[in-house]
Amino acid sequence: MSIQVQDGTQERAQESSTHSVAQFVQNWTRDNAQRVIDWRRHLHRNPELSHMETETTRFLAAELERAGLQPVALPSTGLIADIGPVGAPRIAFRGDIDALPLQEVTGLDYASEVPGVMHACGHDIHTTVVLGLAVALADFVDAHGEDALGIQVRFIFQPAEEVMDGGAVDVIEAGALNGVSRIFAVHCEPKLRTGEIGVRTGAITSASDVVEIILRGHGGHTSRPHLAADLVYTAGLIASQLPGLLSRTVDPRTGTVLTFGAINGGSTFNAIPQEVRLLGTFRTAEVGVWRRGEETLRELLEHLVAPTGAELELRYTKGVPPVMNDDVSTAALAQAVNDVDPNALKEAPQSTGGEDFSWYLEHVPGSMARLGAWTGKGERPDLHQPDIVFDERALGIGIRLFAGVIDQFR
Repeated sequence: MSIQVQDGTQERAQESSTHSVAQFVQNWTRDNAQRVIDWRRHLHRNPELSHMETETTRFLAAELERAGLQPVALPSTGLIADIGPVGAPRIAFRGDIDALPLQEVTGLDYASEVPGVMHACGHDIHTTVVLGLAVALADFVDAHGEDALGIQVRFIFQPAEEVMDGGAVDVIEAGALNGVSRIFAVHCEPKLRTGEIGVRTGAITSASDVVEIILRGHGGHTSRPHLAADLVYTAGLIASQLPGLLSRTVDPRTGTVLTFGAINGGSTFNAIPQEVRLLGTFRTAEVGVWRRGEETLRELLEHLVAPTGAELELRYTKGVPPVMNDDVSTAALAQAVNDVDPNALKEAPQSTGGEDFSWYLEHVPGSMARLGAWTGKGERPDLHQPDIVFDERALGIGIRLFAGVIDQFR
């Protein structure tokens, strides 16, 4: 695949083509493998929760400055840094830096030293991949000069991906996408063997919204349900019938699903309660369905609940839209994989999980790839589990993947 340089001189393009970033970074990752692992293990030992990543930010800033870069702090936590000739096209790579409120039980000698906090989603891997890319490119510029890079590259170290008020929105508002034409990211995938890379055009994740339904009514004795608004019965109707009604309202090809995780109400066997709450998630791979999600559920709920006499309150919390990978950016990721090992390229399934990388793609085109991180031994683990262990060989693979992408935009 050939992508033309849109800006800059012909001389710059010719000069950059003589120096392969991918080849340089391949050698760099070999020579700096232990250094990269040490970075990752430092982050893993010292995880910080969303919006609290102060020490993580300080560590990243110090490593970037040591490489000769000039990181710029974001308003709360996190930072950005740039490299490359002024006036050249700019692409960006994002790593998320926050951890989860989980107690690690892996038994690793570099396990979390922070009680109740753990990198269980691979953010320490993502962050180290972007940090490694930044330092490798700084060494590339030292060796060949800034113009040899051919483009500008922005490194975004984003806080607070794991919470509903995700950090991507704040990062964008702070100007992190200014001048950026494309953005890329990876997400660790323990269902793929290390060395494999999953790509997908279109939705690779789902929108994820929180749905809280509150039912109220005058209670009563369970021997006389006809004299009360039977909220437990009503909650049962909602939990069992609302997902089915939704599937008859929305095209099933959109991957739309409503699932309840909690129903709370009542305290004894012979009293109909005066309040019952249901809590769940609404997920979809279609942006249009996501934008209408609250309106759709409210209409269905009102029709379902009306005959029961219960009072209904819907509290709908918008989460993130689906990550919608554009075709050019995804092709660039696929080509970067093919250039190294065509057998490593896999088609990633569309996930029903949410990811706030989607907010960047509301502003600029880009793509997220699935970075294989399963050792090939034992069962394939799942994300967000206190015993998950990621294969550290994925670090160098992720760095080289991004380097291959850069070569295509020079």
